[in-house]
Amino acid sequence: MFSPQGPSLRELCVQALSSVERGYDLLAPKFDHTPFRTPDSLLEATVQALESEGPFGRGLDVCCGTGAGLMTLQRLCRDGITGVDFSAGMLGQARAAYPEATFVRADVRALPFTGEFDLAATFGALGHFLPAERPALFEGVFRALRPGGVFAVPMGVLPPPTSVAHWTLTGFDLVMRVRNAVLRPPFVMYYRTTSLPAIEHDLTAAGFAVESIPLTSMGKYRDGDPRCWLTLARKR
Repeated sequence: MFSPQGPSLRELCVQALSSVERGYDLLAPKFDHTPFRTPDSLLEATVQALESEGPFGRGLDVCCGTGAGLMTLQRLCRDGITGVDFSAGMLGQARAAYPEATFVRADVRALPFTGEFDLAATFGALGHFLPAERPALFEGVFRALRPGGVFAVPMGVLPPPTSVAHWTLTGFDLVMRVRNAVLRPPFVMYYRTTSLPAIEHDLTAAGFAVESIPLTSMGKYRDGDPRCWLTLARKR
């Protein structure tokens, strides 16, 4: 599906019936040939928005996957970059793409860092965490940053209810909830649980000073609302 190099429908079904970790281990070799990879346009928009905040020292990609976000950190951080993920398969792909980076296999709900980084970022991974799990994730990022450090979270906005995309994502969430109600282990991936206000609220509760800026280069919906925002959470 998606391209000749992408996963087949059967492979996607096997992934969806696995746990999150096992599913991404299976998908890793073909992940970059799917729409699930963060688009280069969003990565570039994030770099442009963060350039005025830097330069930064050390950078951390939270849930780095195959390493697309490391390209962003590499351009912004002068003292090295680290990727952390719990999928061995995804980390293997990232190591091949960025041999100069440091990689750590860990559950990001219990990040093993304290005061080591000046910039942290996560790209497209928050849907893999239930709302009740986000506080532990954000508190771990807060702990990993040095005072004054920044946690950057680029986020797409749910399309308006008048769009086909809105109901496609809503239907996806419904299917995943039904799947997780009847099958174990669960595969957590939801779109409607990661609204911008919810993320801002949880980051503030973790101790960050939070602001969100529109990524205007990513375009707007017909009602004029930006399609994407960059949330900047600063360690006080």
